[in-house]
Amino acid sequence: MKQQLEIIRQQAMQALESAETPAALEELRVKLLGKKGELTAVLKQMGKLSPEERPVMGQLANSVRADIEAKLEERKTEIYAAALEAKLRQEAIDVTIPGKAVTLGHEHPMNQVLQQIKELFVGMGYQIVDGPEIELADYNFTRLNIEEGHPSRDRSDTFYFTDDDSLLLRTQTSPMQIRVMEKTEPPICILAPGRVYRKDEADATHSPMFHQIEGLVVAENITMGNLKGALVTLMKQIYGQDAIMRFRPHHFPFTEPSCEMDMQCHKCHGTGQVDGQVCSTCHGEGWIELLGAGMVHPNVLEGCGIDPGKYSGFAFGMGLERMAMGRMRINDLRLIFDNDVRFLNQF
Repeated sequence: MKQQLEIIRQQAMQALESAETPAALEELRVKLLGKKGELTAVLKQMGKLSPEERPVMGQLANSVRADIEAKLEERKTEIYAAALEAKLRQEAIDVTIPGKAVTLGHEHPMNQVLQQIKELFVGMGYQIVDGPEIELADYNFTRLNIEEGHPSRDRSDTFYFTDDDSLLLRTQTSPMQIRVMEKTEPPICILAPGRVYRKDEADATHSPMFHQIEGLVVAENITMGNLKGALVTLMKQIYGQDAIMRFRPHHFPFTEPSCEMDMQCHKCHGTGQVDGQVCSTCHGEGWIELLGAGMVHPNVLEGCGIDPGKYSGFAFGMGLERMAMGRMRINDLRLIFDNDVRFLNQF
């Protein structure tokens, strides 16, 4: 038995010294010291020894076990140290290599124009307000003097949530005019930018989701002259002093009288054609509609508890994307939403 134990010790030392991985060490530990291991098998023969031999063999067996366990721990430490060293060499960083330049982003072209518009109107005394995108039909239509049966309330134009058409994705930020007027005494001077939703097909100038900026002023002795002055100031600031604009009569249920403001198309310069083809930006009109505006309808004022005999006001609503298109000379609205960095980096 003594010879067997010495052989186990010698072979174990050699095998452990040759092991290169934690898995190989574990396999040897089970083979040597496990319940069915070589050392255990030898110890099971202790019962055949005389009482005088048992203490001697037991001490030798414990010595062999201790040597094997010590060698296991030694090799485990060496293997893990070697693995760590290899990993450090592999992941070493050469601090002398020049670093990579970090590319800084910038504001989206649409946000650039929005910020410019906000700064302009804040400078004129306007307050920026925000409100819910999921809106009540009462605020989105009824209290804006838009009666039942109006085309804008049709399901083909509006995203409704309920069968009774009482809850919807707002089609304009005009509801903020009502929300402010019902809680605020004139004078009122607000700007309400935000996302709006309509069932428009996506093309060069339309999108089912877009951004609108509504403005409202209510005070004594407000006239169309005040409205035109504010809008001309805005357009000259955004498009330059040489920008060509026009006002033309229109109809909106919530303003009376009403108008629309157009800008000469920046792509075809008012001709309606580009290279002999109909201009895709203005669809051959030569003008791009920028916004609708007008004097706040007396019914809207009265519905918010404001005396139309004492106060008057003007309101306007513009599409931010179209403003950005004109400001940045963008020919297709869809480019604004594509998030192509090659395109956005131009601005």
